[in-house]
Amino acid sequence: MRKRRLGCQGLEVSAMGLGCMGMTFAYGHQDDAASISVLRRAVELGINFWDTAEMYGPFSNEQLLGRLLKEVPRQRLVIATKFAWRFGPHGEQIGLDSSPAQVRRSIDGSLKRLGTDYIDLYYQHRLDPSVPIEETVGALSELVRQGKVRYIGLSEVGPGIVRRAHAVHPLSAVQSEYSLWERGVEEKLFPVLRELNIGFVAYSPMGRGFLAGKIRSPDDLEACDWRRKNPRFLAENLSHNFRLVSIVNEIACAHEATPAQVALAWILRRGSDVVPIPGTKHLRFLEENVQAVGLKLSDDVWASLDRSLSCFKVAGERYQEDALRFIDTSD
Repeated sequence: MRKRRLGCQGLEVSAMGLGCMGMTFAYGHQDDAASISVLRRAVELGINFWDTAEMYGPFSNEQLLGRLLKEVPRQRLVIATKFAWRFGPHGEQIGLDSSPAQVRRSIDGSLKRLGTDYIDLYYQHRLDPSVPIEETVGALSELVRQGKVRYIGLSEVGPGIVRRAHAVHPLSAVQSEYSLWERGVEEKLFPVLRELNIGFVAYSPMGRGFLAGKIRSPDDLEACDWRRKNPRFLAENLSHNFRLVSIVNEIACAHEATPAQVALAWILRRGSDVVPIPGTKHLRFLEENVQAVGLKLSDDVWASLDRSLSCFKVAGERYQEDALRFIDTSD
């Protein structure tokens, strides 16, 4: 597996990572045995950059990864996890809390659940508007000095917050949704990240699985799948959005690839500082996805796809309204 460097502090990861959220959270029923098989195979394939969060479950996703950390030499893996929420006694999500005290509580919980004494990349999951970013990053910087965290990052923040945070302690990565159907980070965020030499981690690089071409109706999703409520997966939007899958599929068929591989290869072409983290709990999809790293199409093919994208407008917001309020879009 090829490697990529995130930021200027020396963080090196596999060119493609593994998003672990869906193994325990949001995307249908949990199957630990299948997920463990995927994690073991990821190690064999050299996919060493695993993304989790205390919120995924909550807590159960970190616990699942912790089981694999008992089997694999710690230095072989780059573990990224996230904080930002305060939880009640039964795991219920109470609200945002990025106060220094909560940062310290969160890191200790994550370390315990993962069964490790350090986190490679520690993100603020969502911006807490009640706590100045300088205070939060100051607390993260202290964790770096203590050796509990090696590198720090932010998720779903705008350029202004990035600049303020980076002035306190260098950021290695900013994470946001990015794919063929979600390109909002390109205009304002990417230029700032490249000016400051901060890497970018693309979550949901296949449009929450949609760009793989296997979801044609909300009925293709389990009853407990969160995507059934996502605006882009609602019946009135899904048929329109499937036109994008058709465009990608036409390219894939012409080049003996799959739509998922084309979608991921497109992300990988956006720059050597960009790392996608597709998620799956199925071995066949993991092995399909990893082949995107070596997919080579002509510049003319990619230019044709970009022209098609410029003419296509996706239907529906990327989150429901109650979740959109946690996304920082300020300059």
